[in-house]
Amino acid sequence: MSVGAGVFAAAGVAVCLRGARRELDDRTAPMAGLVAAFVFAAQMLNFPVAAGTSGHLLGGALAAILVGPYTAVLCVAVVLLVQGFFFADGGLTALGVNITLMAIVTSVVGWAVFRLVTRTGPRGRGTLVAASFLAALVSVPAAALVFTVLFWLGGTAPIDLGTVAAAMGGVHVLIGLGEGLITALTVSSVLAVRPDLVYGARGTAAPLVLRTAEGEVEVGGRPAEAPPAGIGLRPVLAGGVIVAVLLAGVVSFYASSAPDGLEKVASDKGLSAQEKPHAAEDAPLAGYSVKGLSDQRLSGGLAGVAGVALTVAAGGGVFYAVRRRRRLTGGVTPAGAP
Repeated sequence: MSVGAGVFAAAGVAVCLRGARRELDDRTAPMAGLVAAFVFAAQMLNFPVAAGTSGHLLGGALAAILVGPYTAVLCVAVVLLVQGFFFADGGLTALGVNITLMAIVTSVVGWAVFRLVTRTGPRGRGTLVAASFLAALVSVPAAALVFTVLFWLGGTAPIDLGTVAAAMGGVHVLIGLGEGLITALTVSSVLAVRPDLVYGARGTAAPLVLRTAEGEVEVGGRPAEAPPAGIGLRPVLAGGVIVAVLLAGVVSFYASSAPDGLEKVASDKGLSAQEKPHAAEDAPLAGYSVKGLSDQRLSGGLAGVAGVALTVAAGGGVFYAVRRRRRLTGGVTPAGAP
């Protein structure tokens, strides 16, 4: 299963590297690095959901709405790579599975739901926020369902498939509610400050209505792509980085210590019996703590801030390279790209 998922994930990332060239314009490219950093920070904030179980943001739907579906997959993949190699979070041999579930499935499903709602519902900010909530809510159990399919195809633990499906589905619906709230709140906040920075809001502006003596006449769309006067991109990015640093460096100390949904199911159903030590367990930041520091609050805080910096650096490098490739090709997507 790991090998097959790895091949699928690699192919999916390759497709998204090409597709992201159409999304990474002058606004989306810098936002993508910020989104990756925010997802990293938010994933450190486990929230309680039920009976000794916690959940955390997956981030695929949120990233798809803010920077586009192709770029979203790259954002979450960067986060998973940083977590795996620097923090010993998520097995390295399971990277293919994690990228498939947390990056590809959540981004694709979240974007599909978001577009369905925004295209069929009334135009306006309320619809965008509601669509964001529903997109994130559906994306989480969808990822759990795909995990169940992967377990059916290649799982080796002697556990009944129905038992795994029921356990994964139940807890991840609850986690999806938390994911939906976080996503809706974040998208609503960006819409309030710079609606042009929300990729999913482009082309969905409410019509501009001209009132005349004869009645009301629709004359076009409000320029949602135009930034509000006086609010530059740099202050928005700086504010976003500060929020990510505070979440990872301070708020994460108060996160729930209960196992997340997959860990809880794996423990209760015996899926964790075959776990092996992580290859990066001796890394300086393994376990989201700085080796050699006895103060847990300081150690965890510094590790969180370092993670944000690493994610910004790694994501920035990837998005800069893709953006540069777009410029070299004149912004034209190569033949055969989706």
